[in-house]
Amino acid sequence: MTTYLATERLALRPFSADEADLLIELDSDPAVMRYLSGGEPTPPGVVREMVLPSLLRGYERWGGTFGVFAAHETGSGAFVGWFCLRPERDGPLDEVELGYRLRQDAWGRGYATEGSRALLDKAFTELGVRVVWGETMALNLPSQKVMEKVGMTVTEILETPEDMLMVEGSERGGLRYEITREQWERR
Repeated sequence: MTTYLATERLALRPFSADEADLLIELDSDPAVMRYLSGGEPTPPGVVREMVLPSLLRGYERWGGTFGVFAAHETGSGAFVGWFCLRPERDGPLDEVELGYRLRQDAWGRGYATEGSRALLDKAFTELGVRVVWGETMALNLPSQKVMEKVGMTVTEILETPEDMLMVEGSERGGLRYEITREQWERR
């Protein structure tokens, strides 16, 4: 499969239909899922029957321009997680979400910042994006630091969705970060 984006240490590419095991392994780590499900793994059947097919449909929907992309180390080829750059399902194509989910052994190595920075560059120079946004729990300081490092700022305090109330720290709500093309150009 073709590379969507390459950085110094990462290659981002679309997932293929036979890569459910990568997502299952990633989502089975309680530490990775801490701020998403309270540490509960995504059931393998849900990944195979819902999550992966949805990712594949996203590539078709947006012609490969946007979606969730598998991230691999360029040197070793090891899977480190995924990054997303995508509009909301029926949202405008110039307002896109930036997201990431990395394996625990990839934490603290600068991959989240490197991949996010490269996606912002692509969004604002090649894809005609006007604003990039991301959301995280107020308790998730590492994710907040990544967004701040790439120039995003808090634009809204979010209430916790009902289906997230079981997550530790959910009572503190969440934060929406954004960066506009104009803010990115001034950096």
